[in-house]
Amino acid sequence: MEKGIKGFALFLPEIRELLVEKNYAELKRLLKEVPPVDLAEGWLQLSRVDRNIIFHLLERRRAIEVFEDLSFGDQKQLIDSLESLEIGEVLDGMSADDRADLFEALPEKMVKKLFNVMKREEVEDVKGLLSYREDTAGGLMTTEFVELKKDMTARQAILKIQETYRSYYRETIQTVYVTDQENHLIGGVSLETLIASPPDILVKEIMSPVQMIRINVNTDQEEVAKVFSRYDLLSAPVVNDENRLLGIITIDDIVDVIQKQATKDIYGVGKISRAERVAEINYGEASPFTLVKNRVVWLFVLLLIGTFVSGRLLKGYAGVLQSVIALATFIPMMMDSGGNAGQQSLVMVVRGLATGEVRLGELWKIFRKEILAGVMSGVLMGTIAMLSVFVLQGFNLRLAFSVGLSLAVVVTVATTTGALLPLVFKRLGFDPAVAASPFITTVVDATCIIIYFEIAKRLIF
Repeated sequence: MEKGIKGFALFLPEIRELLVEKNYAELKRLLKEVPPVDLAEGWLQLSRVDRNIIFHLLERRRAIEVFEDLSFGDQKQLIDSLESLEIGEVLDGMSADDRADLFEALPEKMVKKLFNVMKREEVEDVKGLLSYREDTAGGLMTTEFVELKKDMTARQAILKIQETYRSYYRETIQTVYVTDQENHLIGGVSLETLIASPPDILVKEIMSPVQMIRINVNTDQEEVAKVFSRYDLLSAPVVNDENRLLGIITIDDIVDVIQKQATKDIYGVGKISRAERVAEINYGEASPFTLVKNRVVWLFVLLLIGTFVSGRLLKGYAGVLQSVIALATFIPMMMDSGGNAGQQSLVMVVRGLATGEVRLGELWKIFRKEILAGVMSGVLMGTIAMLSVFVLQGFNLRLAFSVGLSLAVVVTVATTTGALLPLVFKRLGFDPAVAASPFITTVVDATCIIIYFEIAKRLIF
C-alpha cells in the first residue's frame, strides 16, 4: 500500500492545482495516467468534495476499477453521494465476487435500495453468491467466466472467448473450463494451449483433467488456499456435489484470504480480542479508543488469571522464599524464558497447521521432536543460568544448580506445551492461534513456579 500512495503522491500536487483552477478537461486527461489501484489507495488524501468530482471525471471502466479497490467506508460514502443511475452502472459493472463482498457488508435496508437500481440478472447473481457462507469457496468465487463445450473446435473456442470477454475477465481468462451438456465439469484448457493448437482440433482432444484441482463450493477458504499453494494455481473451478460448474476462484482472492488469515492469527497470538473483526481495521486510521477496546478484554482476563494462579502459587511457597531470598531474584528470568520458549513453539505449530505442514495425526511425532528440542535448549540455557548465579550470588553451588536445572526443565515443558496446545484446540474445533495463546502464558507461568520451587526445596533444604 505504501508504494501505491507514493505513486499517487507524484500526481497529487497537479491534481489539486487543476481542482482549484476547475480545469476539469485537463484533470480528466491526467487521471487516465494514474493507475486505479494507486488512485484508490491515495483516496483519503483528497477532500470528500474532490473525491466526488474525480470519480465523476473517470471513464466508466476506470471508475468501476477504482471503486472495487476502495475500502468499504469509502465505497459506502460514494454510494451515498451518487445518483441512482450512476450507482446502478457502477454496481452492474463490478466483478461478481467484489460486488458480493460489498453487499455482504452493507445494511439490509441499503441492499434492498440498491437492488432496485441494478439489472435483474446482476441482482440474481448477487443473491446467489450471498447464499454461500463468506468463509467458503462459494463465498470466494466469481460467476463471471468463460465456459466451453468439449465438441467445440479451437477456433470456435477462441471466438467464444472473444464474444463473451469483458474487461474484468482478465482475472479468469488464463484457464477456461469445459463442461458437458448438463454443465458437469469435465476438463480445462489454458488460453495458451488454445492459441497454439490447430484451428480445427476439438477442445476435448487438448483439454486436461481437473479432478485434482476442482473445489467443492462448501470447502473452507483456508483449505482452498492450501490447494492453490500446493498446485501453484492461478485459478480453480468451483463445483457443487453433482460436479456442476458454479464459478471460478482466482489467485487475487486467495492472496486476500492469506493476508486476512495471517492478520487474524497474528492478532490472536497477540491476545487481541475479536481477531476476525480487528483484522479488517486499518491501523493507520484506528483511534486510540479503538485500539484499547480491542486489546483490553484479554489484558483484564490474563491479569485476573495471572493474579489468581501465580499469586496463589507464590503464596504457597512463601516459606521457601523467606528461607532463601535469593530465589526471588531469578523468578522473572525463569518465567520469561519459559514464556518465550512456549510462544516460539506455539507460533511455529500454528503456522504449520495453517500451511498444512503440521497435521493432527502427527501428535506423537511432534511431541518427540519438541521434547528433544526443549531438552537441548534447556540444557544450554540452564548452563548460562548457572553462570549467572555465580556472578550475582557468589559461588553458591546448590542455588546455581537449582536455578540451572529448573530452567532446563521449564524450557523443556514450555516448548512441548506450546507445540501441543494448538493441536489440542484444533482437535476441539477452536482456532488454535486465538485459543492457545492466552493459555500458554498461564500454563507456563504456573508450571514454572511449581518446578522452580519444588526443585529448590529438594536441592537447597
